[in-house]
Amino acid sequence: MKKILVIGAGRSASSLIKYLLDNASKENWNITVSDVSLELVKQKTAGHPNARAITFDITDDEKRGEEIKRADIVISMLPASMHLEVAKDCIRYKKHMATASYVSKEMAALYTDAKEAGIILMNEIGLDPGIDHASAMKTIDSIHAAGAELTSFKSYCGGLVAPESNDNPWGYKFSWNPRNVILAGQGTAQYIENGEYKYIPYNRLFTQINTIEVKGLGKFDAYANRDSLSYRKFYNIENIPTMLRGTLRMPGYCKAWNIFVRLGLTDDTYKIEASDTMTYRSLLEAYLPAGKKSVKKKLQAFMGRETDEEALDKIEWLDLFEDKKIKLANASPAQILQDLLEEKWKLKEHDKDMIVMQHQFEYRYPNTKVKKTKKIISSLIVKGEDQTYTAMAKTVGLPLAITSKLILQGKVNARGVVIPVSKEIYEPLLTELELFGVKFEDIES
Repeated sequence: MKKILVIGAGRSASSLIKYLLDNASKENWNITVSDVSLELVKQKTAGHPNARAITFDITDDEKRGEEIKRADIVISMLPASMHLEVAKDCIRYKKHMATASYVSKEMAALYTDAKEAGIILMNEIGLDPGIDHASAMKTIDSIHAAGAELTSFKSYCGGLVAPESNDNPWGYKFSWNPRNVILAGQGTAQYIENGEYKYIPYNRLFTQINTIEVKGLGKFDAYANRDSLSYRKFYNIENIPTMLRGTLRMPGYCKAWNIFVRLGLTDDTYKIEASDTMTYRSLLEAYLPAGKKSVKKKLQAFMGRETDEEALDKIEWLDLFEDKKIKLANASPAQILQDLLEEKWKLKEHDKDMIVMQHQFEYRYPNTKVKKTKKIISSLIVKGEDQTYTAMAKTVGLPLAITSKLILQGKVNARGVVIPVSKEIYEPLLTELELFGVKFEDIES
C-alpha cells in the first residue's frame, strides 16, 4: 500500500483531497491529511476508510520527520516559505514531494541532493504555475516538432469571479489565499519584448497594463508577472524575442488597485500603532497631505491623472471614506487592507469563481520563402461548483493529485527539483485534466 501525506487542508486543497480519496481504493493508497485545524481535516476526509486525519506542529522537527518517514510522497499545501524544511526531510528520508509553489532559490539549490537521493521534488504543479507550464509546453513542442520557430509567447491567467456571481464593482472575490492577492506584484516585473528587456517596478506595475480579450467573456486588464525571463530556459526558447507572463483582472481593477499601491496600503513591513483605535477614513487621512477638503477630494488630488471617478467609486464601495472602525490592533497596512477585503470580497454561499487562462503564440517557418507569422490563441475557462469545490481548488489541486499518482505509479522518471515541462508529465496530466473539464480551446490564424 502506497502512503500519501498531505500537509495543509485549506482553500485550495478540497479537490486535491477528494481526488485522492476517490482513487484510494483503486490505487491502494493510504492518505494522511494534516492541518492546524483537525476539524477541517475531518470535514474534508469525511471518515473515509483509507484516510487518516491528524494535526501536528509543522515546526516540530521530530513529529514532522516521523510523518514524512511514513509516507511515499508528501504533498505540501503549506505557505511557500515553509516548503523548504519539508523538502529537506524528504531528501533525508528519500521520499518524493509535490507542491504548487514557485521554485525558490533555496529549493533549486536542493537539485543535486534530491537527485542523489533518487527522489523528485515536483514544484510549480498547480494552476499558475502548473497548468500554464504543461499546456504551453505541449504547444511549444509541437511548433518545434513541425520545424517552426516561436517568435512570441505571452501567457495570462486570472482567478476571478464568474459573471453570474459578479455583483461588486471590483469584479473580484477571494478564491485563494487573500494575503497573496494583497502582496501580488511586489518586486520588479521582468520580460522581453521585440528583443528588448523590459522592467516594471512595483510602483508602476498597475499603471502599465494590457487589454486581453477572451472569446465569450470579453476584455480584461492584464499586468506583468514577476520574472518572465527565467522560463525561457525551461521552455527551450532561450532566443525568443518576446516573452511575457501576466495576471488577469476585470477592466478597471488595476487603476483602482494602483491607489492602494501609491498610498502604501499594501506595505507589510511595519505596524501601525493602535490601529484598532482608527477608522478607515482616518487611515486614509494619515496617508494623504493635510487640508480641509474631504478625504475623497484629497485622494483624487493626490492621485491626479492616475485615477478616475470609476476607480474612486471602487474605493468608496469598500467603505474607506467612512468612519468604520478598524478591527485589527497594531497591524500592518497590508493586514488592515486584507481584513477589510476579506469581508467585502467574500464568496457568498451560492457564488462561483472562475479561472481564465490564455496563451498567445506567434511562430514562423524560417526555411520557407513566405515569412508570414502564424498565431495560436489557446484559452481555458473553468467555473467552480460552490465555495468548497471552487475553480481555483480544482485547477490547483487536480494537477498536484494527478502528478502525484503518476509518480507513485512509477511513470515519472525525472529526479531532482522539477517543474512540469517534460512530455512524460504534461501529456498524461493534460489528458486526464480534460476529463474534469479543464480543457483548452485553440484558435489558429
